[in-house]
Amino acid sequence: MSSPIPGFHAVVPAGGAGTRLWPLSRAGRPKFLLDLTGTGRTLLQGTVDRLRPLAGPDGVLVVTGVRHVAAVQAQVPDLDAAHVLAEPSPRDSMAAIGLAAAVLARRHGDDVVLGSFAADHAVQGAEAFERCVREAVEAARAGYVVTVGITATGPSTAFGYVRCGEPLGVPGAPSALLSAGFTEKPDEQTAAEYLATGRYRWNAGMFVVRARTLLDHLAAQLPRLHEGLRRLAAVWDTSQREAELGRTWPGLTRIAIDHAIAEPVAAAGGVAVVPGEFGWDDVGDVAALARLVAPGQDGPTLGDDAAVLRLGSAGSFVATDERAVTVVGLPGAVVVDTPDAVLVTTREHAQRVKDAVEAWRGRGREDLL
Repeated sequence: MSSPIPGFHAVVPAGGAGTRLWPLSRAGRPKFLLDLTGTGRTLLQGTVDRLRPLAGPDGVLVVTGVRHVAAVQAQVPDLDAAHVLAEPSPRDSMAAIGLAAAVLARRHGDDVVLGSFAADHAVQGAEAFERCVREAVEAARAGYVVTVGITATGPSTAFGYVRCGEPLGVPGAPSALLSAGFTEKPDEQTAAEYLATGRYRWNAGMFVVRARTLLDHLAAQLPRLHEGLRRLAAVWDTSQREAELGRTWPGLTRIAIDHAIAEPVAAAGGVAVVPGEFGWDDVGDVAALARLVAPGQDGPTLGDDAAVLRLGSAGSFVATDERAVTVVGLPGAVVVDTPDAVLVTTREHAQRVKDAVEAWRGRGREDLL
């Protein structure tokens, strides 16, 4: 096993409801708490497993909502309670990562390097992932906000893209490049044009940065958010935490780190990209899940493949816990069977599953969400 990176801490934002994976993923038990790929480990556990060799046994910090703290601690029982930061309500990724940066800076000093890696992504290729993170840390120590650019396997419209520029020239980070900007989820034609240039990669939402660098950028871009997070960090490990959360948290700006920091800082030449040559998926919908689950007799099955019968439905994806499921004449179909809800769709319509969640919400069926 390789040695941990000195001065490096891994931050794992664990939030969101994963609505495109409904009815498997629910607000009360979102996808990061589920074993969605049949490995025997949940996505959260897999993320922590992946990061501990790099950050050390005490170098992983999880940021999650108050309703999920008990489940996180149950799934990662050796994670110290001080390493679980509980958000009273969702304020998007900038508040979560900024809080972690401010707390880490308070505990370990402003020069600590943090890497943010979502709790609900799937990664294949441990050695390539480790090489990438080690390079990203070196680039971060040189003062850059560093993102990981994943090799695109096709013109996906489900991901954002980062444009790669000239080599960074930082010792210890030979593959690092300057970022020439970000684009949010382009249409398929635009994505294909991007890939044809050889300059674009998928933006995986992984960021590595020195705490001082991140907080300085935040102070310049969103000073009120910066001030609020600094106030919280100052009392986080004291009895004043809950009172300060009640005063400060509801007023924090709700914004993603991409918009708050990555985009404006890239425009000023302060963002670097380290190419990620490992397998990656954000498990964003049932079509992605179907690609990740091991194929059964006639198609991918999450659950007991012996309980699934496909007739003229090769390649259909089925998820079932208990009941037998039969799919007839529907190649490429998606069937998700849970005790209280059933989803039937196709891979092509996977991104629209979130619309079903909103429709049930509109009918007042909070029990299904």
